[in-house]
Amino acid sequence: MVTGGTTGEAAAEAARVLALLVEGGATVSVAESLTGGLIGATLTAPAGASAAFRGGVVAYATDLKAGLLGVPADLLAREGAVHPDVAAAMARGVRELTKADYGLAVTGVAGPDPQDGRPVGTVHIALAGPGNRIRHCDIVLDGGRDQIRWETCRAALSLLRGVLEANMGEHSG
Repeated sequence: MVTGGTTGEAAAEAARVLALLVEGGATVSVAESLTGGLIGATLTAPAGASAAFRGGVVAYATDLKAGLLGVPADLLAREGAVHPDVAAAMARGVRELTKADYGLAVTGVAGPDPQDGRPVGTVHIALAGPGNRIRHCDIVLDGGRDQIRWETCRAALSLLRGVLEANMGEHSG
């Protein structure tokens, strides 16, 4: 298990994200694949998380991405589960399902083996927000399975924090 830096960074990022969500009166839900609930667990660790965290879906199996989150079956058949458009559809789906202001989704390959022709460390992160606006972050990570999962968690929370900070800047000037 990874200790120290990566988990600590994710926890600190989660605390910042929750503070921004509460300050803005917004909510978030998560759709997770390779992280298996790690983002939801990290977001709910700080006291008071219920003021901004609506819930999450762990859609580890490909068929659940379609069945629970509304990812188009033809997209999954054509591209596989590890694709930026799949992450975007997951983010939209969890946002709609939970009636959250933001839907944050991750899909990728934590290892030890490649998946859908994608190498270990391939990660796609998407955030669906107000106005159906989608932001993407596609990354390639090194390291073992636990390190890839924790770094994905931190990167996803960082994407959300950046969007929240930008949105607050738009409304404060």
